[in-house]
Amino acid sequence: DAMSLDDLSNEEKKQFQRAVASGELGKLIEPWRPWWYNPSARTISLSREGAQLVQPIIAGESTSSGRGRENDPCDIPPGPEAPLQPLSELTCSDPSPLLGVHLVDIIYTYCFTLRLYNGEWQSDPLGASLVVLNMSSVLGEGGQPETVAEALAWCLEKTCSPAYRDLGGLHFGLGLFDDVVCLLYLGTPALVTMLCDLKRLIEVAIGEPKSKRHEKGKTNSRNRSKLRSTSKKVYFLLCWVHEQPREAWPSLAAAVELEKAAIVSSSSRDGRLNIQGKT
Repeated sequence: DAMSLDDLSNEEKKQFQRAVASGELGKLIEPWRPWWYNPSARTISLSREGAQLVQPIIAGESTSSGRGRENDPCDIPPGPEAPLQPLSELTCSDPSPLLGVHLVDIIYTYCFTLRLYNGEWQSDPLGASLVVLNMSSVLGEGGQPETVAEALAWCLEKTCSPAYRDLGGLHFGLGLFDDVVCLLYLGTPALVTMLCDLKRLIEVAIGEPKSKRHEKGKTNSRNRSKLRSTSKKVYFLLCWVHEQPREAWPSLAAAVELEKAAIVSSSSRDGRLNIQGKT
């Protein structure tokens, strides 16, 4: 069987994460390029109802030899296979005006998880899903951040916590801000694709056989209940994102960029981590 991060002891995990952060493994592992930086991410096509459309492969973009791999549309996760439900079928009330803020928390969490697993969450979907619950205030704690600064403060605090700081701490976290900005500027099709992939991750984790869960020591029924609830939250947000005007995302991206600039400026001046949204 393939080895996963959870097969390592706590000390081995820390050593592995330090090796990743320092670049020691760079010569052994082919660097993973996040799909949202793939040029093909700019051309994701969805139907009016939100289902993924078949995308033609442009001659010369990729070859069987692997050249042009960075432009390979196959690197983009599949989008929704079926039309998305209208929000009016999911709720009788108006959606919260804070959903954009919550989306920032969830994008950060998704990017963090994929980078932690080098893009291969399929190697340990249950472990990856528990990272999602641990990292996201909105999905894991039922948090209701009211500003982008507050949402990012939680994420950055988690990233710099003892559990994850060996990944690179503040530097790694600020790099994830760039990931969030990139996805927001890509717009609705990429955001729908991202949320669809996150929902898929969670559903695969829920569907793991009990034997695997026992082997990994992750049989906590509370976590499984949370995952079911999380899947519903992600689907609701997916449908909400699909119905938003494309003008909604640049302003949200700008707010993330502003927060990053404020943290960098403050940290450079004080010589220590200063998270603006922390209360």
